[in-house]
Amino acid sequence: MFFDLDQAVAIHLIGIGGAGLSAIARLLLESGYRVSGSDRALSPLAHSLLLAGIPVTIGHHADNVRGAGLVVRSSAIPDDNVEVLAARAAGIPVLKRDEFLGQLTAQRQTVAIAGAHGKTTTTAMTAWVLRELGQDPSYLIGGVSANLGTNAHAGQGEAFVIEADEYDRMFHGLKPQVAVVTNIEHDHPDCYPTAEEFYQAFKTFTLGIQPQGVLVACGDDAGSARLLDEARTRGQRAVAYGIKTAGLDYWAKNLEANSEGGYTFDARCDLPGGFDLHPAARLQVPGEHNVLNALAVLAVTHQLDLPVDKAGSALSEYRGTGRRFEVRGEADGVVVIDDYAHHPTKIRATLAAARVRYPGRRIWAVWQPHTYSRTRTLLADFATAFENADEVVVLDIYPAREAAPADHFSSRHVVAALQHKRAHFIPDLLRTTSFLLSRLSRGDILLVMSAGDADQICEYVLSALKERSVSHA
Repeated sequence: MFFDLDQAVAIHLIGIGGAGLSAIARLLLESGYRVSGSDRALSPLAHSLLLAGIPVTIGHHADNVRGAGLVVRSSAIPDDNVEVLAARAAGIPVLKRDEFLGQLTAQRQTVAIAGAHGKTTTTAMTAWVLRELGQDPSYLIGGVSANLGTNAHAGQGEAFVIEADEYDRMFHGLKPQVAVVTNIEHDHPDCYPTAEEFYQAFKTFTLGIQPQGVLVACGDDAGSARLLDEARTRGQRAVAYGIKTAGLDYWAKNLEANSEGGYTFDARCDLPGGFDLHPAARLQVPGEHNVLNALAVLAVTHQLDLPVDKAGSALSEYRGTGRRFEVRGEADGVVVIDDYAHHPTKIRATLAAARVRYPGRRIWAVWQPHTYSRTRTLLADFATAFENADEVVVLDIYPAREAAPADHFSSRHVVAALQHKRAHFIPDLLRTTSFLLSRLSRGDILLVMSAGDADQICEYVLSALKERSVSHA
């Protein structure tokens, strides 16, 4: 459905508290629209919108859409939602994110960043770098950037940096000038029952790249490498980056752990007009996966004909994004970290990063599986993902949008499958908090990995540890 945004003075967003629509709401507010929204609960992102002056209604009611010129709904909102039905009955256009974002970015130099993992961090890095290079980009990020202090901005520059979400095929509405693909690994089995269907969704995304545009993809990843080969075969311009694969266009070398907790690395581009930086960046964020993310940003910077050396300096100042290895605090000698990891590969990468950043310290991995379909489909991979953890605690599966399965598949089956000698099943947040507090010792690292509500454990544990520290004093 095409809709002229200039006609929509007032825009209502259903599901405004999620990562995607909360960012859109903030950008629209900055752009001068009258914005309202609704959701089933007041999430932290929704609360921040309230503080910014956006009316947010808890609960869905037909009256919420009154006065709107356009309604945008999240992927979680069904066709029979009362606000969707009321809007359609009143003749108000109702768009999903793919339709809306395609029109929002149509006249801009769109840099769309996709991938099964790493897209939020890479989007935040790109937005930060372009801002530091004086470009004043617009951006939509699936998390709050520590450097930028927000997840969205309506910039005056030509560039529009957007996290290209594959869920519900949202990214199919985008027609980018630069498309980044960090990796392709099967996920969201509720949308994509097979790995091949997941891959084909990314292929469709790249078919939307503008004729003079470019695909920037990770050559170290098998799925992205296949995508590169197919893009080149059909005549699209495509460049590859990586660490481990020979013959790529952009590559990082001489990775060395630094005192900031991340890696310092050199970077080189062998394309005409390329570069050779020694070092390229001194990252504060941990893990080899973040070297890859930073290398993707350097490649984008080069493709946009902007100074790569200055981009490297900006990357050295990048401090991270909310819920991506976010150190929530330290109390009584215990470091508490919040991470969004909910896929086996991301769990491995996050734990490997923790092992490098905190050598010799005991690592507690608390994991809340996210959705029954993902947990069941990827169970064999989850079973081997915790080798870098000393202790593992598994909570009940967070169902999100799914109903409990008829066969009662649960986290008990998950713990039984884990190839880890010290894996514990504790179903809820409060009991997990009590269990941890009875066992955490000075020097321990607590890493809570959840795309659901288990991040609350971080605050519970920190608060109790602070009280314990005072009592010890």
